[in-house]
Amino acid sequence: ASAARVWGANERVRLGVIGSGGRGQHLMRMAAQAGGCEFVGICDAWDVRRREAMKFAGGTVADYGEYQRLLERKDVDAVIVATLDHTHAPITVVACEAGKDVFVEKPMTSLPEQGAGMLKAQREGKRVVQVGVQQRSLAHFIEAKQRWVDSGRLGKVHMVRTVWNANGGYLTKPPAGMERKPEGLDWDAVLGWLPKIPWDPKRYFNRFAYWDFSTGGQTGGLFVHMVDVVHWYLGLTKARSAVCLGGIYQHNDGRDTPDNVNGIVEYHENLTVTFEATITDLLAAESADITFFGEGGRLSIFRHRARFLPAGGGEAEMLDRSPEVAHMANFLACVKSRKEPNATVYDGHYGAMACHLMNMAYRTRQRVDWRPEWTL
Repeated sequence: ASAARVWGANERVRLGVIGSGGRGQHLMRMAAQAGGCEFVGICDAWDVRRREAMKFAGGTVADYGEYQRLLERKDVDAVIVATLDHTHAPITVVACEAGKDVFVEKPMTSLPEQGAGMLKAQREGKRVVQVGVQQRSLAHFIEAKQRWVDSGRLGKVHMVRTVWNANGGYLTKPPAGMERKPEGLDWDAVLGWLPKIPWDPKRYFNRFAYWDFSTGGQTGGLFVHMVDVVHWYLGLTKARSAVCLGGIYQHNDGRDTPDNVNGIVEYHENLTVTFEATITDLLAAESADITFFGEGGRLSIFRHRARFLPAGGGEAEMLDRSPEVAHMANFLACVKSRKEPNATVYDGHYGAMACHLMNMAYRTRQRVDWRPEWTL
């Protein structure tokens, strides 16, 4: 799609999907709810996932095992990239170079050095790239920021606590009979640029629990959402340093990322952001929240609600949850308007970098400081 193209009022964005597993199919549902688009191509390394997505799309779309073939098509305006973490950056760069707009899942990068190349490809191609940190488009997050942060009521913040416990996605068991790789699954395509290893059903199905597929596990999968809200609300980008501890304390099932983890990221703006995640306690109640401790009060917010407690006492002020579809709707609107989306490559880089710092601190068991080459 040309960046200079003029869209008709009823013209539909033609979407390709790269990575049509559970998350990719969820994003397809979001796009269908948002409206104003149609699916024209599906790509996945496993033919079963392709067929599932094609059924949702209506069954008439073309399907591909290699994403390069999908990107060669001239009738694709934009792509949804919902592959494993380590392929987010390379596929997004190639898609931008092919003239496609991109909705890329979080974390945007799996390595610190990938951010600069992604920003270069996005800017030189004049592409719209939206990162899948959907909080940036949710109505109650936007209203909470305006009502309590931008207004000054929250006041100066020196600590933010983020918690995301009980996420069962880190305990996914392979289906029965997967000891042998399915005939229609291209394992080499799944591995991409990673070292070649034999078929590993645990790694494929419980992907969030492995470093190479998931950017540190619960840091790259969960903290990335929460620290992005902190950056957005408080105008932060690069961190100063990070520390992190934890381990595989309970689920020694082959995973190599911690099932219990605590980290702290410090910023030059005189504040720290903490993160905790455990899959020992799987109770859903009160399991996930972002809490800003301000001089003017305390703001707790996540997908289920927002609550502000004024410092001087008084009634708690509340906002109800809002629909997730708004983030995909923002992307599709920006494909047509060529405006900057709510979650840019720049935002995606710095949110992912907070996770990378924490991951490096966990692996080295040392404090890790920001390096100049990570600044965009």
